[in-house]
Amino acid sequence: MWYTKEFPQLDRETLRHWSTLSYRSLLKELCALFIGLELIPRHDLNDLIDQAFSRFRHRDVVHLRRLRNGLNILELWHGVTYAFKDLSLSCTAQFLQYFLQKRKKHVTIVVGTSGDTGSAAIESVQGSKNMDIIVLLPKGLCTKIQELQMTTVLKENVHVFGVEGNSDELDEPIKAVFADVPFVQKHNLMSLNSINWSRVLVQMAHHFFAYFQCAPSLDTHPLPAVEVVVPTGAGGNLGAVTPLPVSLSPILCLCPSPLSILIFKQHKSLFLLSSV
Repeated sequence: MWYTKEFPQLDRETLRHWSTLSYRSLLKELCALFIGLELIPRHDLNDLIDQAFSRFRHRDVVHLRRLRNGLNILELWHGVTYAFKDLSLSCTAQFLQYFLQKRKKHVTIVVGTSGDTGSAAIESVQGSKNMDIIVLLPKGLCTKIQELQMTTVLKENVHVFGVEGNSDELDEPIKAVFADVPFVQKHNLMSLNSINWSRVLVQMAHHFFAYFQCAPSLDTHPLPAVEVVVPTGAGGNLGAVTPLPVSLSPILCLCPSPLSILIFKQHKSLFLLSSV
């Protein structure tokens, strides 16, 4: 996995400014910290993010729903496939298409899925001239709506196959394919999985936005704590919490997952784990 070497430290003024932004504008500022102008000029970056969210059903893309007694729900399901992965994959696909088009290259994306990754990945790249996507889904083990989302797309660059076994079992042949480096290079193969850095980068914005919406004030020292509960299966959606800069360390994250014991963060004030 490619990963950034350094994380910028954000001062209080930057946080105050970011706290006034919409989710879309906040994501643009965050991405600009990691994507240099020599890679994607700022006006192009803004356009790519706008295009990524052009089919989302909510005008704010991400919406915080306020309930009772200080309880809030961050709605991440307004994308085309209703999965939170629509947010990061739609942006990742736009970034990827941008570079492939500039370099006049083509890739074949290979994805194994339990349901939501496959449909979100297909939605993000369907119709692209520079990308084909091959999705392997566990036959009979996805929800009906997820299966239909994957198998009813008629674009020429989308190829979906039902296979025997569960999602963990179908990962094995995919791992074997990517272990064959000459084969991968010959066919320009790549994948879009949960630890892709672009996906982690975009998902970081979820936590910034939630914090700014819920924190009572940014004028106190230390910053007030906000507790975030993240339901997860294998922890992929928690990958965006660990890189958050120390400046946002008051985020306390509870992880209702049997795998939570396997996930940890060295910065103790940033990450509080609890198996529920």
